[in-house]
Parts: sequence; C-alpha cells; structure tokens
Amino acid sequence: MNQLSLFEVSRRADTAESFIDDLVAFDDFGKKTVSDEKDGIHYFVNEFWTAGQRQAHSIHEVSYRACFKAQLPEFFISRLTKPGDVVLDPFMGRGTTPVQAGLMGRQAFGNDVNPLSVLLARPRLRPVSVQAVADALNTVDWSRGQIQREDLLAFYHPATLRKLEALRLWLADRAPLGSDEVDSVADWIRMVAINRLSGHSPGFFSGRSMPPNQAVSVKAQLKINEKLGVEPPERDVAQVILKKTRTLLKDGGVPSQVRSCLLTGPAWDMRGIADATVDLTVTSPPFLDIVQYAADNWLRCWFAGIDPANVAIDIHRTEEAWLLMVNRVLREQARILRPGGYVAFEVGEVRNGKVLLERLVWQAAEGLPFERLGVMVNDQTFTKTANCWGVDNGTKGTNTNRIVLLRRL
Repeated sequence: MNQLSLFEVSRRADTAESFIDDLVAFDDFGKKTVSDEKDGIHYFVNEFWTAGQRQAHSIHEVSYRACFKAQLPEFFISRLTKPGDVVLDPFMGRGTTPVQAGLMGRQAFGNDVNPLSVLLARPRLRPVSVQAVADALNTVDWSRGQIQREDLLAFYHPATLRKLEALRLWLADRAPLGSDEVDSVADWIRMVAINRLSGHSPGFFSGRSMPPNQAVSVKAQLKINEKLGVEPPERDVAQVILKKTRTLLKDGGVPSQVRSCLLTGPAWDMRGIADATVDLTVTSPPFLDIVQYAADNWLRCWFAGIDPANVAIDIHRTEEAWLLMVNRVLREQARILRPGGYVAFEVGEVRNGKVLLERLVWQAAEGLPFERLGVMVNDQTFTKTANCWGVDNGTKGTNTNRIVLLRRL
C-alpha cells in the first residue's frame, strides 16, 4: 500500500466540509492547492498524485483503453470510506475502482455495459495462485485447436493460433460465459489471455502490433507486417500466461473475505444494487465520440466469444446527448447512494480543453438530491493556472484529471 494508506484513519473525511478542507490544505508534494471559482463552480487545483506514485499494486497491470490510474480511486476511497463500505464504479472498464476497493478491504461493486469488463475484473477479486494456474494449464489439450479464422494469421503464427483455439475450447468447458458457477482459476486464465492477445513484445501472443491491447484491423496488421518485413513468430501460450500471472500477483492479491458484486448493463439501470447501499462511487464515463471502445476490443471479443455487435456501447456525438446520459446516470446514483455518500465523477479533458465536461456534469446534477461540492483538478502539466479554466496560453495536449465532487443529501 502506498503513502495514501497512512491517511486512512487520521484523515478520513466524515463530512463534506472536512473533506473540502483536506483538499484546500493538501500539500503532500510541495504544492499548495489553488482554490478559485469560475461560473459558479469551485475549483481545487493541485498535484494530488504524482508520477512518483504511479507504482500501483501489481494486480492493476491489465491494459484497457482510456482507463484511469489506481491512485485516483485510492485517493477518494482512503478519505471517504472505511473498511467494509461499498465502493462502486458504474462504468468500470478494466475494473480499476472495484479492484482497488477490494485491495483496501472495501466491498467491490462494479458495472459496465460491456461483458468484457466482468471478465477482466472478476478474476482479480478472487484468490488464485501461480501454482494453481500452472496446474490448470497442464490440463489443456493443446492438440484440439483448429484454425477457424484464417484472417487472424495476420496476428498469430499458425501454431500459436491453434493453441489459442484449443484454449478457447478448454475455457468453454471450464468457465462458460453466463454460468453462475465459474472456475476461478479458469476465469483468471481467460482474463490473462484476453490481456495478451496483441502487443509489441514477446510477452504477447501476437507478432508486433501497436498499440498494445487495442487491436488494429486485420488490414492494418497486414500493413504492419509488410512494413516490418516479418511474419508473426510462434509463441508459447502457456508460458506467456504464466509469466503475466507472476507479474500480476507479485504484490499479492485481494483479501479473500472481500465481497464483490459485478453487473453487466447500462449505468442508469443497475437494478441488481439495492437502494441506499453504496457509500462511494468513483467513475469515469465514456467521453464524447473520441474513443471507439467496440473497435478497440474486437479481438478480445473474438477470444471471449462475445459478439461486439450486441454490446450496446453508446457513442455520444453531441454535448447535449452526453449531458442527458449523465443526468440519467446521476438519477440512478441518487437511488443507490446512501445519504451522505459521495460521487467522484472524473471527466478528464476533451479536445484540448475546448470542451469542459465537468460543467456538463455540474449542469446534469442540478435539481437532483446532491450537494455539488466543486471540481477537483489533478494538475501536473499546466504552466499557468489559467489553463484549468479553459484559457489558452499556448500549451497543448495537457493531461489532467478533472473530477466533479457530489454528496448525496
């Protein structure tokens, strides 16, 4: 556990006022918080977590497009909850928030419309050992695999692709999709395999492909192969899985007593979660039409047996559509959060700061039973505070976390 765990008891905020006081007084990394108001919104700007802190727990090392660092949910979990409290992410992606919650002894709740998210998060919330994974891989009949899709030879050596097909057959027997009882070791193996499908090094099953774990099209991969003058090399599928397993578990795992609840569905309809039961939500929704989640995950869906055409991921092309989505999500949050519970709603930065999504979240929360506390900006790159308000001072490509803070009344 990193430095923030030292604050878990002594600095945990029991009221909105003490939490805001904590933000204002924060100076752990040599900077003072800049507090200001713009268009009726209070901003709190500081370097709340730094590059030096980014050595998170090893179990987080699962790639996923547009995911935030584990230090973000850790900051809020350590200050706004106690062990045993329920922490939720309704757009959990790779599961950073529920996994971090589990590591900190909280109940780990998550939801995502993409069924891949459960496959990436659930195994890391259950105990597993390297030896158990090795023993299970020894039961795979690697001779069963037959190439079903010739186009995937753009990514894989024929022997590698046959082994991946054999592994898919083994997983269908040991950890079928939709089953109420899932073999935790097989579930883990599938998670690791999904994470090793395409990348740039021998630690992946594929030949060289960029960027890691955001599969390009077959046509684009063929162009990469032609440009490099190479064919995909043969990989030892079992050894790649074991190597990644050792990396993920080098810091240990989530405590076995942690309770988890992971759902698949829209963030505005989480009927599997009872009213007034969540203590803290830490989340980041899909932004405007800048990230193509379905296109990024087509290869992962193939391996997992998911039809991406049936995954209803919304792409919001206008600010108005995005605002309406956030309003629906916050209405559901108002139902499931206990009075006094918190929402940390991260929106990052869109179109080089030309679209300030935190203002849309602020607007979406109007009229709902929330106290709007302000916007926290984790700032590491701005050269002038003016950038935080969307003022152009010549810097481009800034990278900040912008988090709207809400408290359930």
